[in-house]
Amino acid sequence: MAGHKLLWANDNDKDAVETYKKNIGVEIVHEDIKKIKVNEIPKADVLVGGFPCQGFSQANLKRSPEDQRNILYKYFLKVLKNKKPQYFIAENVRGILSLGKGKVVKKILSDFAHAGYRVNYELINCADYGVPQSRWRVFFLGTCKKLPKTNDLKMPQKTHSKKAENGHAQWVTIKEALITIPEPGKNSNLSNHIYSKYKVTNRNFTGHRKTDATKPSPTILARGNGKGGVCAIQHYKNHRRMSIREQATIQTFPLEFTFVGSLNSCYRQVGNAVPVKIGKIIGGALNKIKKQR
Repeated sequence: MAGHKLLWANDNDKDAVETYKKNIGVEIVHEDIKKIKVNEIPKADVLVGGFPCQGFSQANLKRSPEDQRNILYKYFLKVLKNKKPQYFIAENVRGILSLGKGKVVKKILSDFAHAGYRVNYELINCADYGVPQSRWRVFFLGTCKKLPKTNDLKMPQKTHSKKAENGHAQWVTIKEALITIPEPGKNSNLSNHIYSKYKVTNRNFTGHRKTDATKPSPTILARGNGKGGVCAIQHYKNHRRMSIREQATIQTFPLEFTFVGSLNSCYRQVGNAVPVKIGKIIGGALNKIKKQR
């Protein structure tokens, strides 16, 4: 969407791979990244990745620096060292900042520096960039040290805020994002417009809280390990859970983007994703740097 050419992609989730092929391209490889030889990956200008975040998540009460999912960033680092792209972009949950009392993120930043990169990292709320969702995430934006500092990749300035002030637009609410989407089954040809029948309970617990129509959506969730049932956020009318299509809309996927797999799988893919709009914004920042060079 930002005009960049995709050369190679990887995922260990078969359904996610099929979703990619259906909507984006055939350059994706279905395999555990640990089994892929680095020389099989083409060189590129930019490396983009989100090393698994479940071990870092604040929702994971058993999180620890030794969690096996936490060390997978090293495979991202391995590709970075071997391919030496001009830039890299990595995303994670904010829990990574406090893991090991900050020692984990310091180690990651040190590793990136030793690989030859200057790194800008920032904790952002995606709602501050026009995404109709309160979603806090950390972005690591790396620039090869061989490039001048004037070409450093940085997170663009936010465009939205809680109130329309200081040149910012007001946050986009969940109601504004979903108001034109009809109820599932009512003369709708939208793909993936089916929803979990899991009871709406309005308890003060993750995934069960009442949704406020006047605010951005709560964070779209995923059960990243594929176990357990769906944890779908309630619709802004609080009469049911949001459909896969509605949650994808909150994640700023285009309406024509179709997900492949079971109900649980599709919800998980949506929840594990980076909001499309955020990716496009960072892609746009790369475009501006290219024009300056």
